[in-house]
Amino acid sequence: MGNHMKRKNIIFGVLLITGLIGSVFESFEYLKIQNINRTLKNGDLITDEAYPYQKKFTAAYDQGEHQDYKHAIQTYGQLLETSPSVAEQAKIQFNIANNLFLSGLIRRVNDDGSVKDEAKYAFSQAMLAYEQSLRLDPSSRRVKFNLSILHSIMPANTKNAPKEQSGMELSNLPIGLP
Repeated sequence: MGNHMKRKNIIFGVLLITGLIGSVFESFEYLKIQNINRTLKNGDLITDEAYPYQKKFTAAYDQGEHQDYKHAIQTYGQLLETSPSVAEQAKIQFNIANNLFLSGLIRRVNDDGSVKDEAKYAFSQAMLAYEQSLRLDPSSRRVKFNLSILHSIMPANTKNAPKEQSGMELSNLPIGLP
């Protein structure tokens, strides 16, 4: 009977130690997550190497906030290459579209009042990104709202700005790509 009780005490002791170690580990993980959430809530950049996806996402968001739209779009594009979930892909496409939209708004019109080609291109790419985001998450009200604003901003009868034709031709080769 004494041996039997001794074995039970050893088994319960090992289970107790294992449980305590697991509890300490989970508490440590919980504190790390709380720090990340606090950082995100404050709008700061995540610098923890343990969360590379979130670090890149916040870096792209920060680039967009500082009107570095080109780099923000590139960084979001790199996030798409990491094979995120469908919900995350929808968020990334939404943010790409927002940055393209804002980029088009910055360089919107020429001196003569026509929409610049760069702005038209940015708007059309933003529209494609919003539509892709809607395909991934059809219930997103934010995407629908921003897409409707984009449709209302894009002029219906946009004329391309007159392009200057280069007068130089080499023998009988046409100008431009075939």
